[in-house]
Amino acid sequence: MNNFRYHQISKNKKIRYIYSAYKNTPFIVFLHGFMSDLEGKKPNVFLRFAKKNKISFLALEYSGHGKSSGNFINGNITKWSNETSALIKKYVKKNNFTIIGSSMGAWIAIKQFQKFKNQINSFLGIGSAPEFLENLIWKKFTKKMKAEIIKKGIYHLKHGNYEYPITHQLIKDGRKNKVLNKKINSKIKITMVHGQKDEVVPVSYSRKVLKIFKNAKKKLLVIKGGDHSLSETKWLKKILQELRLII
Repeated sequence: MNNFRYHQISKNKKIRYIYSAYKNTPFIVFLHGFMSDLEGKKPNVFLRFAKKNKISFLALEYSGHGKSSGNFINGNITKWSNETSALIKKYVKKNNFTIIGSSMGAWIAIKQFQKFKNQINSFLGIGSAPEFLENLIWKKFTKKMKAEIIKKGIYHLKHGNYEYPITHQLIKDGRKNKVLNKKINSKIKITMVHGQKDEVVPVSYSRKVLKIFKNAKKKLLVIKGGDHSLSETKWLKKILQELRLII
């Protein structure tokens, strides 16, 4: 993917992003998941879709992710949401857009409704994980794990082949960014896509997202046999079919 650019947010912070624009067209804004980046299949697939359909496109790597500057352990939902807002303001400007959030990206996508509610045409969630830090991590920590994170400020959580550095400040910041307790009355199309065999985030999270949008045209698609990332070609094809319906 040769569309990478860098946006200088501050003296010490630059954010890597992908931008492809057509005059006077709506945008697709793609937000990746926790400890992910823009090297995977999903951003590529959405960029190709946008170019093929002459739709403008923006995707970014939050600080501490991918090739953006910053240390991952210094990041949190507030910072990553603010970086996302800054790039939408700078590059999408006043154009309308469809927002796509993958896993944690769906949490950050919901946060964007606070600033860009009137510009968001539609919302597509993939394995959506709003408020996962409290419910899927902190609440599952043992007393010993909680004691370690409080004492040291960090706990290295092993999950499969990955190790996630979970900081105490990240958990605490997550509590300040609750989104499932606030209704959003946008009359837009919203589709949540979730893998039936998602072992990371339960399908109930996609249902929780749909509940907060009381006036939206809502749909939940549970992909049979699908995992959390839904990055296989057959699943990405289904996601693109859903995107076409709401764009």
